[in-house]
Amino acid sequence: MSDRHDVTGDGPVPTTDIHAHAMPLPLLRDLQARGLADLGPLPAGVVHLDAAVSGLAPGAPIPYPVTQYDLDSRLERMDAAGIDVQAVSAPPFLFASCCGDDRLAMDVVRRSNDAIAEFVAAAPTRMVGLATVPVGLPGAAEELDRCLTGLGFAGATAGTYGGGAELDAPVNEELWGALARRRCFVLLHPSRVSSGERLRDYHLAQLLGYPAETALAVARLVMGGVLDRHELVMCLAHGGGCAPGVSSRLDLGWERKPVARVSEQPPASYLSRFLFDTAVFSGVGLGRLVEDFSAGNILLGTDFPFDLEDRDPVGTVSALGLPPDQHKAILGGNAMALLPGITPTDLSTVGAAPGRPHPHREGRT
Repeated sequence: MSDRHDVTGDGPVPTTDIHAHAMPLPLLRDLQARGLADLGPLPAGVVHLDAAVSGLAPGAPIPYPVTQYDLDSRLERMDAAGIDVQAVSAPPFLFASCCGDDRLAMDVVRRSNDAIAEFVAAAPTRMVGLATVPVGLPGAAEELDRCLTGLGFAGATAGTYGGGAELDAPVNEELWGALARRRCFVLLHPSRVSSGERLRDYHLAQLLGYPAETALAVARLVMGGVLDRHELVMCLAHGGGCAPGVSSRLDLGWERKPVARVSEQPPASYLSRFLFDTAVFSGVGLGRLVEDFSAGNILLGTDFPFDLEDRDPVGTVSALGLPPDQHKAILGGNAMALLPGITPTDLSTVGAAPGRPHPHREGRT
């Protein structure tokens, strides 16, 4: 493990990317054998997944660079970007969020989790796994337990929709309770868009639909009372998408519309309960996240290895010119506090912004 970020003199902290994806090739071959994938375009760096799995239009090309599945290529790219450790999750194309067959969706998620566990085990000092939890499906909490207890995952990732249900639907209560009891880190990643037809052109589904989807999911978690009932350790992908930008409008509705005054506090007050990754692709935007929510709530995230990734994540954070302890916290100290399996483990001087305890560090079991 490198010591290039030992900026405070209090010991090295591994630079940790908490938003990195993989689609192991054995999994895709398995899906192809079942008629759910087409690997014919693989030489061109593209694959096709059945729409029931991917949630995309039939035949939509999914980028599949060699770093998605080849370990040596992946580690080489990590080294070039200055990344010591990745928390690896399946991309949303494997969440089966919009699948109308619950049994198929659960089966795909379980196979995906098995494949990710095997993939990260091949480089245990460089990668830890985040298990996909099938939101909206009965049995999601059991799959979480299987992955954390049996497969050794460090945390979880969840989509913003699944099983025909929003995140605040009663079917998800058992899952939120299990995540909260375990103090389990969960990366919330957009897994669908609300209007695929209108967002079909210009890659707008990912460019615009995903940030809006994250804001919608946050609104459901807040206004549906999920955050009043459960203390979740939840990181929002893409810096929270549109959620920070629309929070004041949600507050206005909470103040003036009785139908929207359903949470215990104004919606914007809940944003400080979330963590945020750095994948906002704007120094001004990232600086505002740090200013509004503190360095103790920001974690390095790249969206590796897709074409919309941050290719210089260390430079992105360094350009903020933060004090050394905050710089170190974002690059890896916060992740090390939240994700088991990332070493070294001396957290005495990293994590929270000065004078502010880290809100998610206590009580993990």
